[in-house]
Amino acid sequence: MAVLRPRKQPERTCVSCRETQAKRTLVRLVRTATEGDSRVTVDESGRAHGRGAYLCHRAECWERALRTGALARALNVPLTPHDRQSLEAYSGRLLPAAL
Repeated sequence: MAVLRPRKQPERTCVSCRETQAKRTLVRLVRTATEGDSRVTVDESGRAHGRGAYLCHRAECWERALRTGALARALNVPLTPHDRQSLEAYSGRLLPAAL
C-alpha cells in the first residue's frame, strides 16, 4: 500500500519584512516590459509573465518597501510616479499596522 505524503506548498519571502510564508498568502507584484516601457502592477492571478516580487498583506510592509526602495530593487526597475501612486492606493486597502 502506497503512503501519500501531503503536497509541499511553495513558499516565498516578503521583500520588506523578509518573512517566509506560503505563496498564496502573499501579494505578487510583477514588472512587465512592453516595448522599452516597464510597468509594475499587482498580479491578482499570480501567473502573469514578468519578474515578480512578493509582499505581505500588511500595510506597513508595503510602506517600508516603497519608502526604502526594496521593491524597486527586487523588481530591478525604478518605480515611476504612476506605479508608486497605484501601489500606494492598493496598500491603502490592506490591513493597518499592528496596535
